[in-house]
Amino acid sequence: MAPYFIRNLIPRKEKNEGEHELTLLQALATLTPVQVLQVFCGWFAWTCDAIDFFSVSLSVTDLEELFNRSTHDITTSITLTLLFRPIGAAVFGILSDRYGRRWPLVVNLMLLSGFQIGSGFVKTYPQFLALRSLFGICMGGVWGLAAATALENLPVEARGFISGILQQGYAVGYLIAAVIDLELVPKVEASWRALFWTAAGISASAAVVRAITPESEFFLRAKAARGSADTKNKTRVFLHETKVMLRRHWILCIYAVLLMAGFNFLSHGSQDLYPTYLKVTKGFTDNRATVATIIGNVGAIVGGAVAGYASQHIGRRLAILICVLLVGAFIPLWILPDNFSGLAAGAFCLQFGVQGAWGVIPIFLSEISPPAFRGTFPGVAYQIGNMISAASAQIETTGGNNMRTTIIVDGVLTDVPDYAKVQGIFIGVIAAFVFCITLVGPEQHGAHFERAKAAFEEGAGEDQERFEDGREVEDKGGVTEIRREKSKDSSVRDSIREAKEKV
Repeated sequence: MAPYFIRNLIPRKEKNEGEHELTLLQALATLTPVQVLQVFCGWFAWTCDAIDFFSVSLSVTDLEELFNRSTHDITTSITLTLLFRPIGAAVFGILSDRYGRRWPLVVNLMLLSGFQIGSGFVKTYPQFLALRSLFGICMGGVWGLAAATALENLPVEARGFISGILQQGYAVGYLIAAVIDLELVPKVEASWRALFWTAAGISASAAVVRAITPESEFFLRAKAARGSADTKNKTRVFLHETKVMLRRHWILCIYAVLLMAGFNFLSHGSQDLYPTYLKVTKGFTDNRATVATIIGNVGAIVGGAVAGYASQHIGRRLAILICVLLVGAFIPLWILPDNFSGLAAGAFCLQFGVQGAWGVIPIFLSEISPPAFRGTFPGVAYQIGNMISAASAQIETTGGNNMRTTIIVDGVLTDVPDYAKVQGIFIGVIAAFVFCITLVGPEQHGAHFERAKAAFEEGAGEDQERFEDGREVEDKGGVTEIRREKSKDSSVRDSIREAKEKV
């Protein structure tokens, strides 16, 4: 008998009697304008996070000149940003599970905007490090809030595809930052600072959009059900249920952190130093390196959407495993060519695999998370994984200092770091780790986390549901009252079935 994690690799789809599974187009057609706007808010926030973060990656050489520092020193700022992210994930995640998704994300984005403006005004290296550390705290809260905002009110059949779209907001953000760096930065006197200031304006715009978008329907419904309880009592219940959740799911917490450490090593190892790798090891101009980065991010966007959609049918873990195998297969194309077309093709294919696997992560983590703590659990696990992988760029620069190669620069044979070999080895090892830990992990494909109680309700830490098979469960003075109420998915399915019967 095969182990359970093998037998569960392609999950069995369970259908309630009389229900018809919606196609992707049918599920998308059921979305209300508010739901569409909430998905956009989550995607936009995650896009802003990427623009802000990769502003440093695209400006490494300029920052070296400004501060008279080495590449290793400049990448320290990237490491510090990643190290401080778990703090923001915990703070803003708890606020979102306790008070709602809307205003914590608005505050988060406004702080991002302010710190990004400040990054463009720094004069010294210590100032830059301090500001990027504070910046990391704010960035840490975005991912969990974005995922909860975008995914918790959707039909089950649309979640895989939307997960891929949501996650590739990060690739879109990197692409937008690269375009700004390519088209705006060389043409203005502010130079690299213009990239930071433009990113700040985009983050402020995302905050405004989220501020005018209604709160999550799930959270409003839970809040209305507990409206009679005072704030102090809600906070007491929230803290108690958090302790219950941690006792119940501590093994899952460890697994999620290890999984996200592998995923973050995979993405940061293939992205953070990539423009520097092209310019230093391959001898590309700034323009060529930026164009290749853009092409790679196009591959990432396509991969995320395709893998997210596929995961709805073949399972979350199997979709991730296939994408990781693609990463391993395309490492040679990513590092061996010396011409632009070959390396650009390698960037497209490798990022298709890397971000294809990542495209499944928002819904995968949301489904395996304790359902009442979807604002906190995925974000904290993700950002602790980020913290563990924080030194990716520095590991690669250290490796480049010890693995050398020669290229011809202006007709002269020049000794340079061999970032191609370093990154090829690094990504190969990490891809193998991600494959193994994904293979042995859990999967809750199609989990109905929208039925769960909110984190400030009694029983939330034990994963109790407010809705069970269309019935709303309420606790009134120790007496359980069950009231029939069809979920939105069931109502849609009933409408489709009735229409077919009429035909």
